[in-house]
Amino acid sequence: MGKRSRQKQKNQQTMRDDRDNAGWGAGYADIIKENKLFEHYYKEQGLVPEGEFEQFMEAMREPLPATIRITGYKSHAKEILHCLKEKYFKEIQDLEIDGQKIEAPQPLSWYPDEQAWHTNMSRKIIRKSPLLEKFHQFLVSETESGNISRQEAVSMIPPLLLKIESHHKILDMCAAPGSKTAQLIEMLHADMDVPFPEGFVIANDVDNKRCYLLVHQAKRLNSPCIMVVNHDASCIPTLQINSDGKKDILFYDCILCDVPCSGDGTMRKNIDVWKKWTTSNSLHLHGLQLRIAVRGVEQLAVGGRMVYSTCSLNPIEDEAVIAALLEKSEGALELADGSADLPGLKWMPGVSSWKLMTKDGQWYSDWSEVPSSRHTQIRPTMFPPKDPQNLASMHLERCMRILPHHQNTGGFFVAVLVKKAPMPWNKRYSKLRKDASSSSTAQTEDSPSVMTPADTPHFPDSAPEEGEGGGAKGKIDGEAEEKAPKGAIQAQEATAKQDGVCGPPPFKKMRLFGYKEDPFVFLTEDDPVFLTIQTFYDLSPDFPKLNVLTRTHEGKKRHLYMVSKELRNVLLNNSERMKVINTGVKVWSRNNDGEEFGCAFRLAQEGIYTLQPYIRSRMIMVSVEDIKVLLTQENPFLSKLEDNAHAQAKKLGMGSIVLKYQPNPNNLAEPQCPIQLCGWRGKTSIRAFVPRNERFHYLRMLGVEVFRDKQGVGQKGRDEGNKEVEEGIGKEGREEGAAGIEGELDLENGNQNGPSESKTDGGNQETSS
Repeated sequence: MGKRSRQKQKNQQTMRDDRDNAGWGAGYADIIKENKLFEHYYKEQGLVPEGEFEQFMEAMREPLPATIRITGYKSHAKEILHCLKEKYFKEIQDLEIDGQKIEAPQPLSWYPDEQAWHTNMSRKIIRKSPLLEKFHQFLVSETESGNISRQEAVSMIPPLLLKIESHHKILDMCAAPGSKTAQLIEMLHADMDVPFPEGFVIANDVDNKRCYLLVHQAKRLNSPCIMVVNHDASCIPTLQINSDGKKDILFYDCILCDVPCSGDGTMRKNIDVWKKWTTSNSLHLHGLQLRIAVRGVEQLAVGGRMVYSTCSLNPIEDEAVIAALLEKSEGALELADGSADLPGLKWMPGVSSWKLMTKDGQWYSDWSEVPSSRHTQIRPTMFPPKDPQNLASMHLERCMRILPHHQNTGGFFVAVLVKKAPMPWNKRYSKLRKDASSSSTAQTEDSPSVMTPADTPHFPDSAPEEGEGGGAKGKIDGEAEEKAPKGAIQAQEATAKQDGVCGPPPFKKMRLFGYKEDPFVFLTEDDPVFLTIQTFYDLSPDFPKLNVLTRTHEGKKRHLYMVSKELRNVLLNNSERMKVINTGVKVWSRNNDGEEFGCAFRLAQEGIYTLQPYIRSRMIMVSVEDIKVLLTQENPFLSKLEDNAHAQAKKLGMGSIVLKYQPNPNNLAEPQCPIQLCGWRGKTSIRAFVPRNERFHYLRMLGVEVFRDKQGVGQKGRDEGNKEVEEGIGKEGREEGAAGIEGELDLENGNQNGPSESKTDGGNQETSS
């Protein structure tokens, strides 16, 4: 070690010692929630109602309440809500800690069906009470299994305003980290009896690493109708499909355009914004926000809705972008009135006048006042339109501003745009497409997509004429992929340079970057894999074999996934030009021990609700007591099942099975939602293949209170279980982690089955008993 390195190490050690000796928390300066420039800017803009500015600033300095949302598309949502209200919220209501009464969580008044709740409980309080600790574990466990999402209240608003139906094609342009994407998927699957809705969600993000965070969020919902892609939203490729031998361009029914922003509405949770906020943030972002919004409306179907949102209160990022978009659209876009869509939500109307301030405090009210030296930072689209009549026709008051002090939330801006006609630049250049013709095809038609070099970013080529009849797609043939003539592009660039005119985004060459993903390989109908699967599970004739894919060209197929028919077409026709990160839900996993029983693939819990409607054998109908036995005992003997299930199990040979519970509407004490579990029928025993958090979830649905022991309690039992697991299973079982080695079930409901023994689902475990 060199002299310099030794000195550096010594200095670091001294700093650590000083911090340790100074007492807890000493070494870290408190962040002052103060920014005079921020206060001056928003006072001058007059965005907060008169007399409320102090309340506004006080609310900004308060911590943000925690909010949770119960996933609405699963049939278990009502059961979870019942469990929350009857078990946890009632007990919390009467709880006192250090003489202070705990305020029970309250539902968000504007969110439908009491599916969203907020609470002011801090982590410090949660640690002080075993009851609250159980509530916290419940939230963590249900979040991991996809039944609850932790999400900021205002972030829940944009998906609700899209009014999604199951047949809608949806694009989420800037999707990471994925809480809004999860909402979109839930709405698509509102009817759980339909395993493959006709619609789908394409979730995009420019940041390759954040795309994997997006995948994690989406995976919890086990949907075959979600695809995660990695592109710059301002030039996201146009997708095309082959439909009846012709090429169709895909236009989306709903687009969520939640653009990158300065984030000054998030000061309550992102403390860094207090010291980093300047007026130049919004000036730098305005151009990007406008380009993304323009690209969004280009890909929107006539009659479709696009929601533009930011977590900023700055009009340069909000109304200025909407006004520029409306002006450029020449009447093709209209701001929708969302006042009646969310009753109970308090919001302020959008503003129609605002000023612009530079970093050094210089104010400008009009583009004509801006010196030429600042024309590169300040653009004409940042100012309100000059013509009063034009400004009034835009109805900017229909934009929605959510202020923090009105309902104890973050700050937010949202606007709903409806497309009334094709964008003017699409009409203007449609003659360049040799066979462009409108299509009256309904938007619900099965319709995936591809894109060509001519379909990328700049306006003339980004889309053909969209059809005057309001069809979702315009049709082109293979010859229609010409680029606009040079003269047309020059004329377009000249127009873009005129003062006060919002030009098209510059042409960008698409770059593919990040990790190299495994391929998405669809199986053919006569693939040998299907021979044993078809026979073993007796799949119904309408099972969509063509929708099954794997992630390898060569070697043994380890996992099989399924996507919807529409997403299959998207993948097949766009794989060369689209950076796909993830799609599909896992339905089968290879289990070599299963070959001797007739099938090398066992069912995967993730895809059981998608796959089960097509399975006609290997099924056991179980009762509530049967499920309790299966989820709390690792390898119960068949005799532990009730007579009906026992008789069914004896008729089946060894191998993978479906365990299905159907609710009894005459017995309201039992769960009123169907439950489907993957399992394995052994020689004399039976077991469920369910991940730990899902086990906890289902047990709670059955009225069994489940929580993990704190560290050190019951450790011996866990250690013994772990040893047994390590001795008896292979790699595949360890990866699956079905029963949860780290934790032990504690059953407060008088259940006599005892704690689980924490094993996992290796293939040779099932056959040994």
